[in-house]
Amino acid sequence: MAQNAAPSTQRIEPLVRDMYPQLETLYKDIHAHPELGFQEVRTAAKLAAEMRALGFEVTEKVGRTGVVAVYRNGAGPTVMVRTELDALPMEEKTGLPYASKAKAMWQGKETFVAHSCGHDIHMASWAGTARTLLALKGQWKGTLVFVAQPAEEASGGAKGMLADGLYTRFPKPDFAFALHTSASPYGYVGYRAGPITSASDGMEILFKGRGGHGSAPHRAIDPITMAARFVTDVQTVVSREKDPSEFGVVTIGAFQAGTAGNIIPDEALLRGTIRSYNPKVRDGLIDGVRRTAKATAAMAGAPEPVIGLDPSKGNAAVVNDQALVQRTVAALKAQLGDEKVVQVPPITASEDFSEFAVDGVPSMFFFIGVSDPKDVAESQKPGGKPLPFNHSPYFAPVPEPSITTGVRAMTAAVLSALGAKS
Repeated sequence: MAQNAAPSTQRIEPLVRDMYPQLETLYKDIHAHPELGFQEVRTAAKLAAEMRALGFEVTEKVGRTGVVAVYRNGAGPTVMVRTELDALPMEEKTGLPYASKAKAMWQGKETFVAHSCGHDIHMASWAGTARTLLALKGQWKGTLVFVAQPAEEASGGAKGMLADGLYTRFPKPDFAFALHTSASPYGYVGYRAGPITSASDGMEILFKGRGGHGSAPHRAIDPITMAARFVTDVQTVVSREKDPSEFGVVTIGAFQAGTAGNIIPDEALLRGTIRSYNPKVRDGLIDGVRRTAKATAAMAGAPEPVIGLDPSKGNAAVVNDQALVQRTVAALKAQLGDEKVVQVPPITASEDFSEFAVDGVPSMFFFIGVSDPKDVAESQKPGGKPLPFNHSPYFAPVPEPSITTGVRAMTAAVLSALGAKS
């Protein structure tokens, strides 16, 4: 720790160490009882109770299942800290004693549910940060807005909370923070200014043909050949229309058509995702997908395809504010040590935390490592055991010191923002 760290910064570590057993209990309970997006009733109620016990003004059911907790401590900046509530529709295979065995309905079918993205670590860190800040409330002034957001994985949770008046019913933040688990060594924090996650746009394209007998394709218009051509041709939008130095991905993840080998169907349905950092690249990829789909159908003499591709339903890239990052990194290094705070490249996954940066709210999204350093080192050796990443059924964060690092890092970040002029 830096010798010239502020008194409040020096007090964070012992406070967090003392409260850790309670945070671990909270973490394991949430991990064992995961809930899907917009179904997080138990999880939301648990976090709401935690915040009420601390003295926050708590409002539930914001954006359906979201929680907003406000604590006013005199005149000063308003700082928002966000966590996610939801888990994933997948089976956990970690074998942990507190592993999830939960099931829920998803898209009309029963599925296992698991916190395989680390949102449970986020929630424990969020609750611990609130506790630590209130223990230090004599050393800062301002307003805390702690937001527990539903449906990050399925998308729509952040937009739902904003549509339900997050920035009008409650104090609008001067600064906003969020953290995320990373399959990197525990004890480390990863940051960067500018884009840190990609924009995400889902697409659904229905190619319409004319059904017929498989032995007489000349009497039909085959939507499968159209869709297959599109899957190949759309990659030229990435390889020939996009600047090679810019990131952009178009992936088709689902291809659904037909019922039998000797029947040409009427329709073929494709679903996919578009990822990018740069807004101009995002617009170019979306336009290229549309043009390619329409041209593919026209070449086959088929009706125009139905293209479901609405950027307003996607998520923009998370872009960290340069000045906020610079100030926060200094606070993180004072708290954790210079060697534990490292600059990282942007990731290609997406996050709807970007929605909270609307109307010019400076924001910062950063990563905390959750893996045993020995396992990370082993995975990097030739032939080493692969390291389970987020969304893997084997993803198993090491609770300590992952949670204490999250609390220390987020508390230092918020204190830095509270000490800054908005």
